[in-house]
Amino acid sequence: MDKEASNTAGTDLLAEQISALIENARRHIISQVNATMTTAYYEIGRQIVEHEQNGKRRAGYGKGILKELSQKLTARFGRGFSVDNLENMRRFYLAYRGEISETPSRKSVTEKSETLSRISDAAPAPLQTVSGKFPLSWSHYLFLMRINNPTERKFYETEAVNERWSLREMKRQFNSALYERLAL
Repeated sequence: MDKEASNTAGTDLLAEQISALIENARRHIISQVNATMTTAYYEIGRQIVEHEQNGKRRAGYGKGILKELSQKLTARFGRGFSVDNLENMRRFYLAYRGEISETPSRKSVTEKSETLSRISDAAPAPLQTVSGKFPLSWSHYLFLMRINNPTERKFYETEAVNERWSLREMKRQFNSALYERLAL
C-alpha cells in the first residue's frame, strides 16, 4: 500500500469517527431541547393551575384567562400558545404533578438565596431540567395524557423510554393492548 492510499484510508476513518461524534451531539441536543421544552410546558401548566386558578382543577373563568393569555403569548412568541395548547399544558401538569415532587425552577424560586434574580423579583429564575424527569417528546406526553389509568400510562411511558419507542411505535403498542395483554 502506498503512502497516498494509506493517508486516504486514515482520513476516511477519521471522517467517520468525527461524523459519529457530530451525529451523537446532534441527537443529544435534540434530546435536551425536548426535555427543556417539556419542562417549560409543565411549568406553564403549573402556573396556570396554581396562579390563575388558585390550585383548583378547573375554574369557571379559566377559558377567558386562557384566551387572553394565548393572545399575549402568541403576540410575543408566535405560534404554539393557542388556547388548546395552553389547555394541554394545564392537563399535562395535572396528569404529572403527583409524579414530580418539585421542579428545579420551582425550588430555585422557593430557596432562600441572595442571587440577583432573587433580590430583584423582576427576573424569573432560569428554567432548569432534571435529566430523566421528562425523557420523552412533548408529542409522546400529549398521547400519554389521554390514558386515564395512571398505572397504564406509567407502563407505556416506561416502555417508551426503555425501548426507545417513537410516538408511532408507542401508539401501535397501545392500540395492540400491550398493557392489558401483559396484565393478564
